[in-house]
Amino acid sequence: LTARAGSMLFAHFGLTGPAPLDVSRAVSGHPDPRSLALEMDLMPDVKDADFENFLQTETAARGKQLLAGVMSDRLTRRLCDAMLSAAGLPVDRTSAALSKDDRKKLVGLAKRWRVPLAGTLGYEKAEVTAGGVSLDEVDSRTMQSKRVPGLVSTIQIRGVAGNVFLLRPEVRVSQGRAIAPGTSEAMVGRGLLGRYAGLELGSSFELASGRPILIVGVLESGGSAYESEVWVDLETAQSSLDLQATLSSITAALVDPSAFDAFAATLSKDSKQTGLLVLRERSYYERISWGIGGVVLILGGILGVIFSLGAVFGAMLSLHGSVAQRTTEIGVLRALGFPGRSILSAFLIESLALSVAGALLGVAMSMLTPFFDFSTTNLITTQEVNFRFQPDAGVALIAAAVALVVGLLGGALPSFRAARLDPVTALRGGGA
Repeated sequence: LTARAGSMLFAHFGLTGPAPLDVSRAVSGHPDPRSLALEMDLMPDVKDADFENFLQTETAARGKQLLAGVMSDRLTRRLCDAMLSAAGLPVDRTSAALSKDDRKKLVGLAKRWRVPLAGTLGYEKAEVTAGGVSLDEVDSRTMQSKRVPGLVSTIQIRGVAGNVFLLRPEVRVSQGRAIAPGTSEAMVGRGLLGRYAGLELGSSFELASGRPILIVGVLESGGSAYESEVWVDLETAQSSLDLQATLSSITAALVDPSAFDAFAATLSKDSKQTGLLVLRERSYYERISWGIGGVVLILGGILGVIFSLGAVFGAMLSLHGSVAQRTTEIGVLRALGFPGRSILSAFLIESLALSVAGALLGVAMSMLTPFFDFSTTNLITTQEVNFRFQPDAGVALIAAAVALVVGLLGGALPSFRAARLDPVTALRGGGA
């Protein structure tokens, strides 16, 4: 079925490591994995005759030692114990008791150990998934593509069936036309249009060498993640990416949404065998986009705190300057009998009025963000995702509240300074 050379680890749940993970791709795509067997060569650089000669020579010279101890010169001790058990030999067998037939059994296990397969642990426990970019095409030092200089991001290719628009009514073709089933055509999301060479209406790109894919349409979906994808005919994507009979996800629309639990239970009965993980679509996208929202919130929060502190100090300096320029006016008001709390209130109201004006200006400018595209990288799939911010009333109210707090904090000290001015000193043009 397939063959791989590489490191391997015997774990409590089975085999793992680079070589088993590569082989698992073929196993997971087989209709009946339990009918398969895995053949392992534990000593690929040693010939059968050389290992047999080693056993014959060393067991004769070290006859009183345990056979597993002699074999551990070439293999790990626990693996040697497992080999002896697989050969039907006791683990405490001495070297002198090793017969010719048993020696050949051990050589056969070391070079061609066949073990039955039960399948894979499935998507839920997967450490790697099929597809992606060949490591030979990536510079391991910079993670840049060797085929496309300067390219350090990846794009999601979605193989779709002919009825995709029935399943995704929110997606529409804004330019060009939809792809024809069974053809080497593609539709590109509006967020990717023109950002990469070949991703333009009428241009083409290659999923496989010598097989161009023509872009015939542009997708729009209200700024959703679909605008960061390239849609290709399902069979074309499978054959181009060497993923025949392989699907990474299947989306099903239920007539009755309340039937989801029963639907999921039916498909999950043999999840260890099939590797199926059944999720609601929202949960699926939350799973594969884990971390993006958190990163945006953290970075946005940090920037918000920095700018808020800057605004507080800016308001404070501005009002201190205002108090210094209006010292005489403050002295006149105090001389006319206005109490200090009135002066305090007046300057605080002035500070709050300025902050409200700034909040209104900021909210008005935020309403322009839906017209601009922003991009980030999905931390799980490494896919570049384009998105737009969508401000709403809740966000606007929070921004206005923060602006009022900034105005209050920035105006507090200058207002207290103005309220504490001595009338006589103020009329002479002096400070507090």
